[in-house]
Amino acid sequence: MGWDFETDPEYQGKLDWADAFVREEVEPLDLLWGNETFLPRDETKRRILEPLKAEVKRQGLWATHLGPELGGQGHGQLKLALLNEILGRSPWASHVFGCQAPDTGNAEIIAHYGTEEQKERYLQPLLDGEIFSSYSMTEPHAGADPTRFTCRADKDGDEWVINGWKYFSSNAKVASFLIVMAVTDPEVSRYQGMSMFLVPTDTAGVKIERNVGLYGEAMNDGFHALIHYDGVRVPADALLGGENQAFAVAQTRLGGGRIHHAMRTIGLAQKALDMMCERALSRETQGSLLADKQFVQGYIADSYAQLVQFRLFVLYTAWQIDKHNDYKKVRKDIATAKVVMPTVLHDIAWRAMQVHGALGTTNEMPFFQMIHGAGVMGLADGPTEVHKVTVAKQVLRGYRPTDGRWPTEWIPGKAEAARAKFADRIEHEVGNL
Repeated sequence: MGWDFETDPEYQGKLDWADAFVREEVEPLDLLWGNETFLPRDETKRRILEPLKAEVKRQGLWATHLGPELGGQGHGQLKLALLNEILGRSPWASHVFGCQAPDTGNAEIIAHYGTEEQKERYLQPLLDGEIFSSYSMTEPHAGADPTRFTCRADKDGDEWVINGWKYFSSNAKVASFLIVMAVTDPEVSRYQGMSMFLVPTDTAGVKIERNVGLYGEAMNDGFHALIHYDGVRVPADALLGGENQAFAVAQTRLGGGRIHHAMRTIGLAQKALDMMCERALSRETQGSLLADKQFVQGYIADSYAQLVQFRLFVLYTAWQIDKHNDYKKVRKDIATAKVVMPTVLHDIAWRAMQVHGALGTTNEMPFFQMIHGAGVMGLADGPTEVHKVTVAKQVLRGYRPTDGRWPTEWIPGKAEAARAKFADRIEHEVGNL
């Protein structure tokens, strides 16, 4: 038997260090600069952040998803999942540990598909945390359907000319470069006719029309850009990966991104459960603690059950990725994790809010931010509904229709088959009576 639900002692020691480090050194940054994780670093931030990053590097936990040649440890997805549970508690933690989204996914595809010149120009500064990036894929009219993309890139001599619109290009307003998906061969399926381009944000024709904010943010002051690519010219070597290979590049990025979101969500949901339990043991009403009320006990039990199931499934999925080293082979379970993730976070955060009463609804507690985040996670990297379709199709591949009129498990038919199987012995026993 090869089952083992323990982490090796050496890495568990690293996780224990990270847990204390995030709680004591990183989570206070969330209170100082909660919404400033992607703003340019001023001298004050550098004085605080650089020593923290240096300590993470000394511990061997910097950008651990990347190989040693890129400054990481080459840790697999399972170790990354265990670390991300801790980092998910804090918006600043992933920046201090060198694995913030969307830069992690963008770094991964540049490392995988980029030329040496592209890696030197874009990847190393990205890994050093000196610049930010943006993934510019979604289009306003198309949503999650890439077959409807119309943003074009046409060859003109030694250059490509990009024209079209992109929506929800996160962090574009602070990014040094964009990774743009555009149609390069309109005569074939979009899956075979799109390419990826590395485009510096200061390139002529890159026009950020609006910076769309999430609920509660000021109008036109958000981090999700509507971009008009208006005659944007880039050289031939701006192509990332092969011509018309954008879909393969995208799946490399999105497959990893979806499971990484799930990993971090575990930590956030655990934080909500921790707050719920603390409140239940601290608040007395109607003659007893909230912890003695059956409704609250039900909230806690349901939340624990959801979280444990989700955590084990994410760890199992991460283990499969490490085993197969192929996101495609784990597509069904990555999609399933994506489906389950927003519901788990929403449900636990909502119950925690309820247990905190009126205080839980205020901006002095983080529950509505978590609930809103659950809604965002249900749409980011593909809507939940699309992933449910993917899961169903993948599951159905393992089954076949029945050959006869009745279902395979139809009891009268199975009973008849059972009698036929043992007919000679049954008749022999009857004959001896």
